[in-house]
Amino acid sequence: MKAAFRLLLLLILVLLSEVNGQKKKPGKKPGSKVKPKATPPPPEPVEPTELPPPLPPGPPSVFPDCPRECFCPPDFPSALYCDSRNLRKVPLIPPRIHYLYLQNNFIDSLSEESFRNATGLRWVNLDNNRIKKVDRRVLEQMDSLVFLYLEKNQLTEVPPFLPPNLEQLRLSRNKISKIPAGVFNKLEHLILLDLHHNQLNERIFNKNTFKGLKSLMQLNLAHNSLRKLPQGLPDVLHQLFLDRNMIEEIPDDYFKEFPNLAFLRLNYNQISDRGLPKNCFNLSNLLVLQLAHNNLTTMPFINPKLEHLYLNDNSIERINGTQICPTALVTFQEYSSDLQNVPRLRYLRLDGNRLKPPIPLDLMMCFRLLQSVVF
Repeated sequence: MKAAFRLLLLLILVLLSEVNGQKKKPGKKPGSKVKPKATPPPPEPVEPTELPPPLPPGPPSVFPDCPRECFCPPDFPSALYCDSRNLRKVPLIPPRIHYLYLQNNFIDSLSEESFRNATGLRWVNLDNNRIKKVDRRVLEQMDSLVFLYLEKNQLTEVPPFLPPNLEQLRLSRNKISKIPAGVFNKLEHLILLDLHHNQLNERIFNKNTFKGLKSLMQLNLAHNSLRKLPQGLPDVLHQLFLDRNMIEEIPDDYFKEFPNLAFLRLNYNQISDRGLPKNCFNLSNLLVLQLAHNNLTTMPFINPKLEHLYLNDNSIERINGTQICPTALVTFQEYSSDLQNVPRLRYLRLDGNRLKPPIPLDLMMCFRLLQSVVF
């Protein structure tokens, strides 16, 4: 019995020594920093560009040929709205479409394939895209096109081979510095040409630049780099915008070549009295003349039929109503209610000059129809 007890006690001691002799797992030292796990690199974008992704396709249209990335209004079957959808290219245009809206996208070129069936287009709006050049084969097949909008793109020249039936061509806010020879020759129906906010200078223009524009009524050349008035402007013009250039003088009888000119803007130039011939604005059909923000020190001579005159923000110090009056100045004794032959000026802006009140009496005696004077 004692022998069995001793054997059991010996076995217990052996087991205890083995437990105490086992190595402990190494623990974390106090104050040691835990290394962060390495962050996996972000996945490569599908399209490595700063442009936002195209919008998802819309619901099916009632028209089977309607591109899914566009909208075809059921009550306007000849219109296709693809504007503001982050498009990179023009979808295939159905032949029934006459009015196409593609503005506010990221289109950089026009493919012949997209327009191969669109021979009946009359209105195309491509404003605010990234178009640098227009393929001649795209425009040549648009014989019915009347309105073409390409404002705020990256064009460097006026697109050649323009459709012959165009009535409005808007190319403002591009980088146009070249007008190819003969580009307007066949546009005898064009009424409006907008080239403002480009990089045009007077050396680009010659007597044949606008040849063929027999119906042009409005020409906008504002916000370019003109130092002189351009040559060869169509004599049928009614409205001419030349503001925000660097024009310093006006040649003698320059505007006499435009018998229909009714609206003339020359704001924000560098025109001085020295560069202004006395009768350069004595035009019988001119109704509105804007000469604000120039370097004038005297009020120019005007035609009796002018109705609105803007001379604000010049350097005019005094006005002699007797000298500038386009008709004979009447006295109080001759003053009557007969207004048939008095100057037609109704609105006059003179603020921002060096004039001091009151408004000269002879000025009011001359322009008796004045309804508003900003002094």
